Formats: sequence, structure tokens, C-alpha cells
Amino acid sequence: MRAAIGLLHLLLVLIPTDTIFALASNQYASSGRIAFNINRGGAQAVGTERTSATTLNSASNSIPVFESSGNDNRPLRVLFLSADTGGGHRASAESLAKQFLLQYPGSTYELADLWTDHGVFPYTNLVNWYTHMSAHPVLWRFFYYATNNKLNELWSNIHAKLMCGKAIKNRIKSFDPDVVVSVHPTMNYLPLRVTRSISKDVGKHIPFFTVVTDLGSAHCTWFEKNVNKLYVASDRLIKRARRNKGTPKANIVLTGLPIRHGFAVQAENMEDRTSEQGKAYQNKMKKELKLNTDKPMILVMGGGEGVGSLSEIVDQLYSKLSLQGVDATICVVCGRNEKLKESLESRDWASVLEESGKKPGKRRRLLNFFKRRRSKKIDESVKRGKKRMQEPHSRGNVDVVGLGFVTNMPEYMVAADILVSKAGPGTIAEAASVGLPVMLTSFLPGQEAGNVDVVLESGFGDYCEDPPEIATEVGFWLQDEELMKSMSVAATKAGHPYAADEIVSDIGSQTVAWMKVNEK
Repeated sequence: MRAAIGLLHLLLVLIPTDTIFALASNQYASSGRIAFNINRGGAQAVGTERTSATTLNSASNSIPVFESSGNDNRPLRVLFLSADTGGGHRASAESLAKQFLLQYPGSTYELADLWTDHGVFPYTNLVNWYTHMSAHPVLWRFFYYATNNKLNELWSNIHAKLMCGKAIKNRIKSFDPDVVVSVHPTMNYLPLRVTRSISKDVGKHIPFFTVVTDLGSAHCTWFEKNVNKLYVASDRLIKRARRNKGTPKANIVLTGLPIRHGFAVQAENMEDRTSEQGKAYQNKMKKELKLNTDKPMILVMGGGEGVGSLSEIVDQLYSKLSLQGVDATICVVCGRNEKLKESLESRDWASVLEESGKKPGKRRRLLNFFKRRRSKKIDESVKRGKKRMQEPHSRGNVDVVGLGFVTNMPEYMVAADILVSKAGPGTIAEAASVGLPVMLTSFLPGQEAGNVDVVLESGFGDYCEDPPEIATEVGFWLQDEELMKSMSVAATKAGHPYAADEIVSDIGSQTVAWMKVNEK
């Protein structure tokens, strides 16, 4: 009963975000979209208009225009705001932090969870309740859509300010940041407001940026009209920000999701996955990972904890590939699920193959319209695959490799030919960065639904919830060289391996410019 009351309270007051609050925003030179060939050392930004930091307040519009002029990669103090509601927020913060250390040597940073450490009930329970609700998608769906509206925003803003404003202001002020970067939807309205208050108190402007770590859908709490810049990963989110909060176009920057630096390194090394050079590099990765270079590799993931119906999906992949006559290696990322890893290592695969013919497929797709929206090329490939199944063929030779918690994911994604995974935004962005086709098997209602749309509309994968159908279609893909090439090209086009680099270049140059203004 107490848990139910707590969830109800959370529903009413959890997520703070924007109410109208005028604060001058940085009008960056020329356009809201940065050029993607920014020097990695960070461009020096010079204020062309003198502005005293002490005059900056919620009504001020006297903001300098910045122009690139050489390099100034002085050390910066960066405060990231996030919470462990899913692994993607922390991963994005860490990828950005890595770039600050590379581009601005000597920089220091902290990752602050303001609600857990400095909030009050129900904010202090945010992480635990997210973990519970994300394991129960129906409950999460209800909560997500019930809070994704202006009425909830208004109430939660007032409540958060009254209950947590002072503590959060003291926390941010204690770090004395040069710049504040939010990578979490609940860390925008109140943190932005108190950061502006601190700026006025100390007589220097502290820029505040939001990096949206969702891909195709996003909760309204991500969007603040008056942040210095808002970084988003898709045109869908630009429209969302403009429609929801009226964020000026000049303040929105279209980039990819910030992903781990290792993916940029691997993308640069491999270049075009479909070229002879790319294929040779892929085989090199397979050798380094001790995988068979003569077989395509399917990488199966269920998140860092090894969750999801991985076991059934793997069984079906083994059976369907064997019956289709496809030789392959299936690498299963079990995460911290040691029981699954041990089960895969001891499984009787002959029995799995025998049992697969006895079990009817379960029709568990909740969103059949996705099938009508997948690319025409995939549809045609599936039809050809079904015809091939009528022809005589030998049994395929399939290996299954259970992996624990993987720390070299860029190498595994380069070595893979297909990724089978839930529709997490970071995972999709990482796959696209190295031109890897994806089969999506599930998504969390709300923020992950749009990720499926991004993959389908971009043409580098499909969505299916039924394990037998997942396995059957993956087998058809592997037998269709032209389709695999087409999806890889589409994935590469959608990928942004250097997003973290570009975001930090832009944030850093603006921060240095404000520091110069503050010094005058």
C-alpha cells in the first residue's frame, strides 16, 4: 500500500521542467546547426560586444555574438546533471566528459544526481521507482504519458522549487562550475533557474546546455526555451522542441547522440563496412575476438543487465539458422546475468533444434503496423527467403558464444553483421555509427517508441517481438547480400560517430567565450 501511495505521489510531482522564465540565450553566429568539421581542439570564441556578467539577469538580452578565432583550450570545470534511470544518461555524460578531457586538457568534471542526493520525497526515489516501472512496461507507459503534459509540468515546477530549490542551488554553487550540462530530462527547469540565480550572485555568467539523450521520442521535460543551446539527435526532436516550448531555431543544434569515443575510432578505422577494406577490417576484429572469420556473426543484446527474452531469442536463432542452412556465430551479451551465460554454455543444442519444430510460434507483436512500415527492400527479401525455404538445402553450422559484461562493445559491433537488441537509443546510435543493421525486439513505451520509427524510416533494420519470426527474418537477411549492403549503407548515413566530439567543441567554445566576457 505504501508503495502504491508513493508511486501516486511520484506521478503528481516527480518531473520538473519549463515554465516561462525569460533569460537571455546565446545567439551563436549564423545558425543553430554547427558544422561538423570543427577543430577537435575547440575553437576560440571571441565576444564582439562587451557585456558585464553582473548585468545578466532574467530580463537581459544583451548577449555577445561569438566568432571562431584560433584555439583556446583552457581547462574547464564541467558539472554534468544526470540520474541512473537507465544506463544511457550516464554513458552520454561519460562520452562527453572524455571529450572535454581530450579537447580541454586539465579539465575537471563531476556527475551530479541532484534529486537522489539533494531532493526530498518523492524525488529521492526516482532511480528505484524507474527500475521497478521499467520492468513493468504497462505501469511505465501509464506513468510516462500521465506526466507528459503542461499541467504536470506546472505543478511539479512549483513543488520542486519550493521543496528542493535551496539545496540544489547550494550543490551547484559548491562545485563552482564554468559550465553546466544536463543529460537528463528531470535536470533542466530547476537547475537552469538556480544556475542563472548563481550567475547573478557571483557576478559571472555560467552557461547551461541540455544534451537530449533520446533519439526519436522525448518527454516534454527535456525542453527548456532558455538554455544556451539544446542538442538533439533527430529532426523529430527539433519539431518537438519547437512545438512544445517554442525554442528558437538558433538555439537548437542537430547532432547525433553522444556515444563512446571508441566508436569514432572504430568507424574511422573501418570506414565503409561494405568495401573490401571494411570487410578486411571486420575480419581483423573477428580474429582479435577469436571468432570464426568464415561465418557471419549475430550480436544479441538485452541491455547491460542481460534482461529481456534473450534465452528464447537465442534458441530460435540457433534453430532457424540451422534449418535454413545458414552458417553463423551467435554472440550473446548476457551482461550481469551469470545464470544465462552458464545456461548457454551447458545447453543441449541438439535438443533445442528438435524441440523447435514442436512448439508453435507465439504471435506476440503488439504493434503490427510496424511491419507495414518497414522498408520495401526488407519486405521483398523476406518473400524471397520464404521461397528459398522450399528448396533443398543442408543444415547450417551454428555456434553460440555467451559473453558476460562487455567492455569492448565497439570491437564487437564492428565484428558483427547484424545486431539483435531492444530499442535503446544509445545502442541504436552505436550500431549506426559503424554501419551495423539492427533487428529490434522490444522497446520501453514512451521515449523508446520513436527509436523504432527512426530505424524503420532510415531503412537499416526492422522491428519484431516474436522470437521465431525474429530468427527467421535474420536468417533471410544473411542470405541476401544486396539487402545487407543496402542496410549497412543506410545505417552509416544515419550514424554520427563524432557527435560527442562536435558537441563538446561547440559547448567548449561558447564556455570559453563567456569566461572571457566574465574576465572583462
